[in-house]
Amino acid sequence: MGDIFKKILIATDGSENARNAVFYGLELAKMAGAEVYTLYVISDEHASTARKVMGWTESIEKYLADRGEIATASVEKIGKEAGVKVESVFSKGNPAEEILDYAGKNGIDLVVMGTQGLTGIKKFLIGSVAENVLRHSNIPVMVVR
Repeated sequence: MGDIFKKILIATDGSENARNAVFYGLELAKMAGAEVYTLYVISDEHASTARKVMGWTESIEKYLADRGEIATASVEKIGKEAGVKVESVFSKGNPAEEILDYAGKNGIDLVVMGTQGLTGIKKFLIGSVAENVLRHSNIPVMVVR
């Protein structure tokens, strides 16, 4: 397994569902001796919706960025406890596109993510972000329920 997965990307949004994926991704990384990156995407869609529906302004960007810091710090902490070093990465945009873009540009061998995060949307059995990543990825994707 060590030859197959050298770089694992764990996509997180800080939700409980994403947390389940974190444990699987870190365990797999430990067995494979892989490098781990955790990616949090500040979703343009969430920011836009919050501005329109709730009347939030720039504070939504800060809220989402703070949430990202907490989410990735949590993955780093769980990784440290498991003996796996984790590097946090942040980006802004469409979550599925950002996950795929990061994986493609950084030689990621496996993407690990939860089925459904903050969107609360159930499309078939998995969330829309996971579905889009699965549909368009050129590398293996592990989706954890």
